[in-house]
Amino acid sequence: MAGYFQNKRPREARKLFDKMPEINTISWNGLVSGYVQNGMISEARKVFDKMPDRNVVSWTAMIRGYVQEGLIEEAELLFWRMPERNVVSWTVMLGGLIEDGRVDEARQLFDMMPVKDVVASTNMIGGLCSEGRLIEAREIFDEMPQRNVVAWTSMISGYAMNSKVDVARKLFEVMPDKNEVTWTAMLTGYTRSGRINEAAELFKEMSVKPVAACNEMIMGFGLDGEVGKARLVFDQMREKDGGTWSTMIKIYERKGFELEALALLSLMQREGVRPSFPSVISVLSVCGSLASLDHGRQVHSQLVRSQFDIDIYVSSVLITMYIKCGDLVTAKRVFDRFSSKDIVMWNSIIAGYAQHGFGEKALEVFHDMFSSSIAPDEITFIGVLSACSYTGKVKEGLEIFESIKSKYQVDPKTEHYACMVDLLGRAGKLNEAMNLIENMPVEADAIVWGALLGACRTHNNLDLAEIAAKKLLQLEPNNAGPYILLSNLYSSQSRWKDVVELRKTMRAKNLRKSPGCSWIEVDKKVHIFSGGGSTSHPEHEMILKKLGKLGALLREAGCCPDGSFVMHDVDEEEKVHSLRDHSEKLAVAYGLLKVPEGMPIRVMKNLRVCGDSHSTIKLIAQVTGREIILRDTNRFHHFKGGLCSCSD
Repeated sequence: MAGYFQNKRPREARKLFDKMPEINTISWNGLVSGYVQNGMISEARKVFDKMPDRNVVSWTAMIRGYVQEGLIEEAELLFWRMPERNVVSWTVMLGGLIEDGRVDEARQLFDMMPVKDVVASTNMIGGLCSEGRLIEAREIFDEMPQRNVVAWTSMISGYAMNSKVDVARKLFEVMPDKNEVTWTAMLTGYTRSGRINEAAELFKEMSVKPVAACNEMIMGFGLDGEVGKARLVFDQMREKDGGTWSTMIKIYERKGFELEALALLSLMQREGVRPSFPSVISVLSVCGSLASLDHGRQVHSQLVRSQFDIDIYVSSVLITMYIKCGDLVTAKRVFDRFSSKDIVMWNSIIAGYAQHGFGEKALEVFHDMFSSSIAPDEITFIGVLSACSYTGKVKEGLEIFESIKSKYQVDPKTEHYACMVDLLGRAGKLNEAMNLIENMPVEADAIVWGALLGACRTHNNLDLAEIAAKKLLQLEPNNAGPYILLSNLYSSQSRWKDVVELRKTMRAKNLRKSPGCSWIEVDKKVHIFSGGGSTSHPEHEMILKKLGKLGALLREAGCCPDGSFVMHDVDEEEKVHSLRDHSEKLAVAYGLLKVPEGMPIRVMKNLRVCGDSHSTIKLIAQVTGREIILRDTNRFHHFKGGLCSCSD
């Protein structure tokens, strides 16, 4: 009968029980324990209630079953009804209370125990340590007549997890016998305290390096920025579990090693390891960051096969991934699948439409929220106001901003004011934007002043630009952005001396602009392009030839490079050459060479697209009849038939 239960065949166990010629208390206890072992708690209780005779084992088995299922109150009721209790009964009930977070009641029960064995004391130490009650835990530890390795490890772990790593180390040093769990607990104390060098030294000393310790070391190195060392530990592991792969992928994702994360996913699949839930979420985030649509679709299909896609959180991540990859149609399809959507899903799709320049759609979805009885939150209004800003809907934006407090009882935050400054600034209403800043109930931050400075650059308002830049430099003295924008504004007005002075100041402060780069995914491989005449791509000559042919087509269509977007005092020929080498144009040319007809060309850029590239790509889309989707640091641009979704 026990054999059937152990092999998850409870029906056959019961049939055998019913055929038994002679049934005693041990047989009944076996049936109760078997049902408990198989998670069939109601069946176990039915048998327990039918038992002609019960002993302490019967009661304890039933209490253990309730504890395992998290039904602590039922376990308590049964515990206090017991005619007699042994040390195991007390210990099982104690463990249940601790697991339920009822440490005070567990301590009272512990003090009532007539006999306290090692297991009970160790459980109590763990419970007290989880609450940070280290002095009480240490008293129990010191009073134990005998301590096993689990008791020592529990106390060491308690100190380590409560930032008492040095005390943990002293106890660790005097511990008579250590096992790999003890070593891992001590190691974890160092890694979680950010003391990675001491963790590394301890890791070297370990004669046996269990998977848990290696995983902890990977995470520790990774969070400390030592991604190479984390990968070295990963590569040296003979055995890996799902957590190992998940941890390494998460480190790559968090530290900006997106390509390495995708490569590791491919390796994981080749080795036949099924991606865990956390690793899938990390990879989806990477796919969104890189706009790697092919990989994203592949991960989505894995989620469907694993039935993870029915989870609302996963669907929100999927929606965000598709939006970042420029595939709004699929994002909306995932969104529409759910009848009961949470606020995160609504916010994701509203922000997606906003970023893609579809303001009308964003407002439609915003109004649809009310029929679903979902109240908008702060994030919702950032998305909606951004949609109004990107599409020039000044009137609608002002109405929504006025209603945030009065109609929706949401207090406007600095981010909402930044959206309004951006909205007014894009529409050329710079004085109104400045007036809004001056009358804000809270101090304007860098985002607000940055929005004004960007608008001043667009509309060539140098007076307000200098005010905004001065404020920005006070708030973020080490940010190169304000210098770059102001320098560009000076350049557009041929004030080269002011440009030179700004550049000198930047050099003196060692401030650098992030180098511009663009990338495109072709056949699941990401191709990166940098501007400024870089020849690093293996097919660079072919790309230049393609750009040359495009240039001839564009000249026939009447397109001339706009030299005002070159921020250097150079002659016109050099300006044309500089504009041709912009990274987004190189990526688009490569896409025209490699992406099959009928498929959109999707390009990503780490900075905002410049005006000349924007104009040029519009015309490229027109003369080639291709759809080009460009994601820059700020938003999406859908180029088709000589037009862009951002309405310029």
